[in-house]
Amino acid sequence: MLEGSILHQLKMAHQPGQVGKRPLNFGVYYKNTLVALCHALEDCILTCSSQPLVVTAFQRGKWYLQEADRYADLAEKSRQVVIMAAPDAGFAEHPTSQRSNVDLVSLTPDDPVAQEWHLMILAPTYSAMVLCQELSDADYGQSGPPTTDLERKFYGFWTFEANLVQEAIDLAIAHLRPYNPALADQLSSQVEAITAGQTVERDDLGPIVARVVDYLHETHTVHHAPGTATSWLKPEHHLDTNLVSNEVQAFLRMAQLTDQADTRNPNAAAEVAALAEAMGQLLDLPIWQISRLKLAGLLHRLAPLQQTESVLAPGTGRYSSDAPDQAPSCPLVPGAQVVRTMPQLRAIATIITHQTEHWDGSGQPGGLAGDEIPLESRILGLVETFQHRLAHLRSAADALSPEECMAKALADCQQEQNQRWDPKLVETLSLLVCGLQQGLNLSVSSPKISAGLWLIDSRCADDLFAQRVDRE
Repeated sequence: MLEGSILHQLKMAHQPGQVGKRPLNFGVYYKNTLVALCHALEDCILTCSSQPLVVTAFQRGKWYLQEADRYADLAEKSRQVVIMAAPDAGFAEHPTSQRSNVDLVSLTPDDPVAQEWHLMILAPTYSAMVLCQELSDADYGQSGPPTTDLERKFYGFWTFEANLVQEAIDLAIAHLRPYNPALADQLSSQVEAITAGQTVERDDLGPIVARVVDYLHETHTVHHAPGTATSWLKPEHHLDTNLVSNEVQAFLRMAQLTDQADTRNPNAAAEVAALAEAMGQLLDLPIWQISRLKLAGLLHRLAPLQQTESVLAPGTGRYSSDAPDQAPSCPLVPGAQVVRTMPQLRAIATIITHQTEHWDGSGQPGGLAGDEIPLESRILGLVETFQHRLAHLRSAADALSPEECMAKALADCQQEQNQRWDPKLVETLSLLVCGLQQGLNLSVSSPKISAGLWLIDSRCADDLFAQRVDRE
């Protein structure tokens, strides 16, 4: 990582031990993945309910010129657009560069930012960022840099977190100040205005994440299209897995923001995932099913009960569906439907869709009862409720001891067995709570989002492999 680059400065500011800042998880991204990701995040500028400040770094002006017409449309919806790059012929002359709210910063060739690829979008209602740096020749190792442009690799991360986007923009402003002090002052004023205008109401990330997944799918299709420059390649499916990994990351980042917005229960997803994993182990479930449970736990808040409506068939009290595999695709559970846009996560969508079913059939959205409810949904619903009640007890002004809080939360669940909960699962939860009260320690930690691929059901990985064999 180049010293003095924006990525390097941000990473150093988030080293372990820095007060008030958590370490950042970085990954390696192929260029084709980054193109799709940036286009998806940029498209949301066109539908954003507030005007954003956009700061980009294109490495060289020629890469900006490939996107300059597109940036004219983005500038129409933005309060200001700043483009940093080492200049090429036509860099400053393009009509987009002449717009009043578009500013160019011509980087010197030895500027470390000239080796970076950035997209920073900051608005009162929407924030997103891609922050990457191309690997050096040494980083590529003995094989050397790729001969195919779309297989170039970049080190970095991306996020929807407004505080990180603002921090990176502040670093960018400081970096460009020696080039253009007046522009730096103007951008600082823009950031202040945006920060002052931020509200609790944010643009819905669901459609944004769905767009990210769609763009990544399209990139995957083009990559494998017969006759394309890369269709003949078989690079140990690295491009395939990189694309799928980024799709998973999109959902995990959306779930992460959901947790962060809940000041009383900000660790809910990680704790529910840990409890679900432990329950799966006590039930001796296979590894693939435990992995699926854990991922469902991390994503479970994307489909809260309050966003669902009854989908019971009129006059029947039953879910209106002719085929069992159609039941989970209920269009009235928005969060689950967003997850369903990614084929490898359709099983996860099933789990979170039915987490609010009741053992006696009185739940939503399908009115399923008993063993009709998917096992993972029954487990997820139980541990989510247990964790929620436990968090409420721990935060109460007259908080009980940890052991007493667990006992009270468990007792509440036990009172609802046979009505809301599967009684056998309540027994399993009782064993888990007993272990926790006696010193059992569950590993509760936020996932390394940049390595999200490992969370996918192993059988989905087998399906991906089979699809590649069919293509080849």
